[in-house]
Amino acid sequence: MNKYLFSVAALVLSLFTGVQDLPAETWRIGTWKTAQTIQPFFYDDFSGSARVQVFPFTNPADQRSALLAGSLDMTGTTLVHAIAAASRGEPVVLVAALCNKSSALVVHKDSRVQDVADLKEMSIGYVPGTMHEVLLREILDQHGVDPERDVNLRRVDFFDMGTALARGDIDAYLSGEPFPSLAVHQGYGRILAYPYFDDSIGNINAGLLVTSKTVKERQELVQSMVNAHMQATKHLTGNKDQWLQAAADFGTPLEVLQAAADNMELAWDMDETFVRRVQKLGARMEELGMIDGQPDYEKLLDTSFVENARRQNGHE
Repeated sequence: MNKYLFSVAALVLSLFTGVQDLPAETWRIGTWKTAQTIQPFFYDDFSGSARVQVFPFTNPADQRSALLAGSLDMTGTTLVHAIAAASRGEPVVLVAALCNKSSALVVHKDSRVQDVADLKEMSIGYVPGTMHEVLLREILDQHGVDPERDVNLRRVDFFDMGTALARGDIDAYLSGEPFPSLAVHQGYGRILAYPYFDDSIGNINAGLLVTSKTVKERQELVQSMVNAHMQATKHLTGNKDQWLQAAADFGTPLEVLQAAADNMELAWDMDETFVRRVQKLGARMEELGMIDGQPDYEKLLDTSFVENARRQNGHE
């Protein structure tokens, strides 16, 4: 899959040189160009008279920075990143879920490793501070492997993991789709496991973030964006071929996405179970030393917008 690098210059140009040409309302949305985070590219179909500008990122830290700087109205982010930001007191609010599942633990196709426990004394690529780090530590712990003493955890960029595994620089890696399925498709990788938490956390992954200022001052905007997100999610979930074909336009072969489809789940709702799982995830992050304390979940999680979307669309 190609690297889709976020162009700061393009964003600044659009914000400052084209202001006079913008319609009455423009939604500026950040997301990744992946199948599991594709919904914003379909908001135009459900935004009414509003114009939608989608800005693709590769790093959730950049997305959060752009949001806090006022360059975005809403952005996708991992739940791990949202919890970490809120724990530092940053004024961020989760208003909808974005995706679930989507991760896999990959080894070389010729590896002797047949079980997670076989990874002892081996080198594993990961990106610190991500959902994938929490999942990696979780699955290692579940199989009696101490992440600190039994394996060598190596920081490797997501886009470099496949090359590192293929040439033997690492023995395994944990990443999000489509990279695990791409490794299998290209003939050098084998999926060892799909790591998920127990039922207390489940398979939650990412959500949509706005600022507390936007929630306070522009509630109608937030509601409109959440409504469009819900409708886009339901449309794509009900039209799998269209979903995957659109994702293939990002640069990943369609057959890879079809192979990965069962490991990806589009999402929008934030029910009571979702809220409990986010809180459990935060507790696990603190146990792992990823955050110093828990955020104020009443400030971080605003379920009113998805609740309104449910009512307005007859889901209650």
